[in-house]
Amino acid sequence: VQLQASGGGLVQAGGSLRLSCVDSRRTFSNNAVGWFRQAPGKEREFVATISWNGGSTTYTDSVKGRFTISRDRTKNVVYLQMNSLKPEDTAVYYCAAEDDGLGYDCESGNYDYWGQGTQVTVSS
Repeated sequence: VQLQASGGGLVQAGGSLRLSCVDSRRTFSNNAVGWFRQAPGKEREFVATISWNGGSTTYTDSVKGRFTISRDRTKNVVYLQMNSLKPEDTAVYYCAAEDDGLGYDCESGNYDYWGQGTQVTVSS
């Protein structure tokens, strides 16, 4: 598994972005995939995760109703659609894959593979 995250950028509050996480080795079809974020001066925090088949998703409370995680197994990509963005969503966003494919894990330490981050900046 080799992950690459993209899609970050600068957006005004209330706007939308869609992040993508691609496995360049095309091997993470059986992995759960999660998104985490880290703001300056803060610890990395869980955002969302999806099970290997897309049947189960889990979100942190602060993004419920605004963010949607999904995956296209034919294209080997996981998306994070972010709507109604707020300045407090500003962070570097990371995708990660876990060999346990169930899609419930919120603990970053349990994820086995990490991509580089993509910066999301939301202006007020």
